[in-house]
Amino acid sequence: MNKELILASKSPRRLDILKNVGLNPIVSVSNVDEDIIDKSMAPVEYVKKLASLKSNAVINKFDKGLILGADTIVVLDDKILGQPQSKKDAENMLKSLSGRDHSVITGISIIDIESGREETEAVETFVRFKELSEYEILKYIDTGEPADKAGAYGIQGYGGLFVKKILGCYFNVVGLPIHMVYETLKKFEYEII
Repeated sequence: MNKELILASKSPRRLDILKNVGLNPIVSVSNVDEDIIDKSMAPVEYVKKLASLKSNAVINKFDKGLILGADTIVVLDDKILGQPQSKKDAENMLKSLSGRDHSVITGISIIDIESGREETEAVETFVRFKELSEYEILKYIDTGEPADKAGAYGIQGYGGLFVKKILGCYFNVVGLPIHMVYETLKKFEYEII
């Protein structure tokens, strides 16, 4: 029998991805201050560190189970783009992504509460954007969609209109690489199918 799965994230997209494969995790928001991590770290190490911090942040709330923490970033020219802090910040991010290739990297961390064992992984997907007009950028920002998304766009919503091509895991760009979650959960003898 599987242990209880706890999602250390407030992201409705991550929850939806898990529910789409029959999982119904307990949600426990981690509230980790992402500014405490040095953004000059290698992007893969940065997201793995944040994912680990998020899963570890809720560990004391439960006696048993598996905690899943995740963090997603957009990387352009070796610079990490997190969530925009303002509409102007979102505009600048979208301008910088216009007509360019970038990476989306998600780190995941799964911890077995009872044993303390932790497995941390990262997945990278390459994304190509179309050239965006000023009008498209401003209209998109007006939808409100960019506000809580790394790189100021969501591929699963209006932002998908701007994506010409991806190479890698689509679900990673949404925020949770379900294949990697599946493979990592198997290391804990957790069965999804």
